[in-house]
Amino acid sequence: MATHKLLLDYEEKEKYSLLAIHCSEEAYKVAYLLNKHLGLQLKREVLDLDYSRENIDISYPLFKFDDSFEYTTFYLVANKCKSIVAVEAVTTSLFSEDTSEKTVTNYLLPEFKKVDFFLKIHSEYDVYPLQDIIGEINKIKQIISAYHLEAESIKSKNNLIFD
Repeated sequence: MATHKLLLDYEEKEKYSLLAIHCSEEAYKVAYLLNKHLGLQLKREVLDLDYSRENIDISYPLFKFDDSFEYTTFYLVANKCKSIVAVEAVTTSLFSEDTSEKTVTNYLLPEFKKVDFFLKIHSEYDVYPLQDIIGEINKIKQIISAYHLEAESIKSKNNLIFD
């Protein structure tokens, strides 16, 4: 009996630009600064990005602004999430259980561990003034640096699907 194998080589490419932001502030403060200096209206989503790895619940704060006049959507998401994990110690005693807590850091995009936040810009236009946005972000004194990431350098692209 003949076996038929179907291969699906089509991969829909989402048009977006990704900016890396280095900043030691909290996510809500970064959203506020971007709103103030870029004229955005980033608001916290009702549901954060939730993942579960190795029995650890991971939640990344997600902010969104949908600019209907420019046909552009902005997403601000944190790259780091710190979780507390209970670790049970092996004991020889019959009645004592030693448990300790350990903090584990998880990354949305593990290949960019030094990046604190990502600004994903999804636009209907082929050309979007990224250099202007990067220049304005770098003028903010609380932000250390911001720069554009090429799509080819991102290995964990599936983690950037927010819808």
